[in-house]
Amino acid sequence: MYGPWVGWLTLTLLIHYGAEIVVGLSAKRSLVWGPGLQSEVVLPVRYFFIQAADKSGRNTSPGENVFSVSISPIDGSRSRIWVQVLDRHDGSFLVRYKMYGSYEDLRISITYKEKHVSKSPFILKGNIYHELCPCAQHDTVSWRTYMQCQPRYEQIERDLLPFPTVDPEKIAQEIPKRFSQFHSLCHYTIKDNKVYRRTFGQHVDFKMFMDAILLSLTRKVSLIKLFLNAPSATHPDICISTHSAVLPVAPLTFSVTLWVSLDLMYIQANTGPVWQNKTNLAFWRGRDSRQERLDLVQMSRKHPHIIDAAITNFFFFKHDEALYGPTVTPISFFDFFNHKYQINLDGTVAAYRLSYLLAGGSLVLKQDSSYYEFFYKDLVPWKHYVPFRRDLGDLMDKLQWAKDHDEEAQKIAKEGQEFIRNNLMSEKIFCYYQSLLEAYAKRHTSVPKIRQGMELVEQPKDDLFPCTCHRKLQVCNIMLHASSLQTALPPQHHQHSVDGYSEGHVQMLLKIT
Repeated sequence: MYGPWVGWLTLTLLIHYGAEIVVGLSAKRSLVWGPGLQSEVVLPVRYFFIQAADKSGRNTSPGENVFSVSISPIDGSRSRIWVQVLDRHDGSFLVRYKMYGSYEDLRISITYKEKHVSKSPFILKGNIYHELCPCAQHDTVSWRTYMQCQPRYEQIERDLLPFPTVDPEKIAQEIPKRFSQFHSLCHYTIKDNKVYRRTFGQHVDFKMFMDAILLSLTRKVSLIKLFLNAPSATHPDICISTHSAVLPVAPLTFSVTLWVSLDLMYIQANTGPVWQNKTNLAFWRGRDSRQERLDLVQMSRKHPHIIDAAITNFFFFKHDEALYGPTVTPISFFDFFNHKYQINLDGTVAAYRLSYLLAGGSLVLKQDSSYYEFFYKDLVPWKHYVPFRRDLGDLMDKLQWAKDHDEEAQKIAKEGQEFIRNNLMSEKIFCYYQSLLEAYAKRHTSVPKIRQGMELVEQPKDDLFPCTCHRKLQVCNIMLHASSLQTALPPQHHQHSVDGYSEGHVQMLLKIT
């Protein structure tokens, strides 16, 4: 989908976006901000924002291809940097760039009609490390400051409250005995900021999710002593006995650590028509992973002028396919946003798509549920989304309310979108992982070990563009135990993105016994 990523080797210094002329746009009064303007913030894909403004300083929507963006080393050397400007269709632009090498002193130039925008050019001073460069920041306080992490997370405190202490030795001995015969397990130890792993069981492909985030984190920051148990079933969290400390879901984590076709950045540029031009339909597509999904299909048949809902794949209720089918062909997730109203229903667990739906700018109607993701506690009903009963009993009433209160519905849709933009971008995901791992580590009662049977999980090779880390070397040890309660599902049900409408089948749990 993203051709420039494939062909970057043929580039010279940069990818340059040309500009169109817009009457009334002021280069000087427009604004530029974001973590991608700081050399200390290392992300797989860095980004920043541009807000277009007119000569009076008021926000304006100039359309696509307005700003030119170039990124290059100050010394004039060759650069391998992929740049993309995404129009968010509200006067703001998301500029993202991926570095394939590390540099010293970069210049970011943003221009309109050959005039620099805001305070452009922006100079990133010092060593700017790319994603694959293993160069951890040893001062976690400084790292958290650069990343603008929250000082505390209520969800983490709530999840860990029942467990003032954790015995890693007990967990390491008991978990394999109790679960490895019937489930797949992974044990991790992090020592000297290197990741070691041992797997148990047959189905251990889920390890790639935990591998990816741990390797990425250890390249960025030194983690403290930790023993983690993360079983995989249907929802990523850290299982603590009968309690769970939730982690960002696997598809969201994967979209941050690796390149995928669907991420929260790209959705922001593919939100469909403006509100007034969206259809008045409530839209839903997905598989048959809960009875209420089948009930919604029946509602859609009774009220096709109000709801468009259909099943894309039968797995759990195959015996009822004649009643609730036939299946329909999945459509692009971006086409969801042709419609004003998006219905969010649980699957086997909380629907992974909620963050993606909120980012799209349509009004999200969310089913009441006992399932949750790590950010749900910060969502406010009737501010970020419209709630409806678990049995769908009041869904029609809520849809009628939305149609009767179009301006309020649009405001809620915008608030939900802003929540995602402000709270679920890539640096926020890294912050949450680091915060949870650190808080959990402080409860440990013994020192981590590299246990028998463990192997080193190698960092990705970067022979073409090796980097030199200029930070002072420090040593920090961590013990991590990840176990997976992997459900036996067909390969086609193990999807890494939302566009297949699967609620994912990889659960990372931190289990404390």
